[in-house]
Amino acid sequence: MPLTLSPLDLAALIVFAVAWLAYEPLLKAAARGKGAINTDMTVIRLGWMKNMAGRENRFMDGQLFGHVLNSASFFASSNLILIAAAAGVLFGGESTFRSASSLVVIKTSTRLLFEFQIALVLIALARGLLDFIWAIRQMNYCIAVVGAAPDTQDQAFKDAYGEAAARVLNPALSAFNAGVRGYYFSLAAAAWIFGPIAFLVTTLGAVSLLIWRQRRSKTADAIREIRRMLDG
Repeated sequence: MPLTLSPLDLAALIVFAVAWLAYEPLLKAAARGKGAINTDMTVIRLGWMKNMAGRENRFMDGQLFGHVLNSASFFASSNLILIAAAAGVLFGGESTFRSASSLVVIKTSTRLLFEFQIALVLIALARGLLDFIWAIRQMNYCIAVVGAAPDTQDQAFKDAYGEAAARVLNPALSAFNAGVRGYYFSLAAAAWIFGPIAFLVTTLGAVSLLIWRQRRSKTADAIREIRRMLDG
C-alpha cells in the first residue's frame, strides 16, 4: 500500500523540512554577521584563541576543551540511546503499531504512516548524532592545535596562529550547536504522531524558541555586549 498523506500532513511536513534544513543559513543571513549568539560567539572564540596563542601556560585552555569534549560525548551517547529506542519502535512490527494506535492521543491512520512518522524522528536524531561525532573529531583537532602552539614573542605570529586556531574551533562548536538543535527538530518530528496540527505547531514553536534564544534572550544581549567590547 503506497504512503498517502493528507493535504494538512503534507503541508506540515514541508514546513518542517524547510525549517529543519534552512534554519541555520537563514539565521546567518538574517543576522548579517551580528545580532545572534552563534555569529557573535565566532568573534569571542577568535579572541579566546588569540589569547591562547599568547599565553605561556595553556592549562586553562586544555581544561575548557576537555569540558566541551565531555559535553559533546554526553549528548552523542544520549542521542545514540534515543536512536536505539526509535529504531526499536520502528522495527517493532504490527504489535507496536496496534499498541500505539490504541492510544486516543495518537493520530495515525495506517501502519505505513506510523512507520514514516517514526522514521522521520530517527532521521532527525541520526543527523544530530553525525553532527556530534563531527564536533568531537574537530575538537580533537583543536586540542592538537593548542598543544602545538609555539612559545614565541612574535605578536604577528601569535595573532595569525590564533586566527587559524579559531578557524578550527568555530566549525567544531558550530557542529556541536547543530547537534543540540537536532533535539528541537526531533521533538517536532515526534509531535507528528499526535496529528498534523500538533506537528505544524510544534515545528513553528521550536523555530520560534530557537530564534528567540539566539536574538532576544538575556544571554544573547550579554554576548552581543561582550562582542562589542572585543570589537572595540
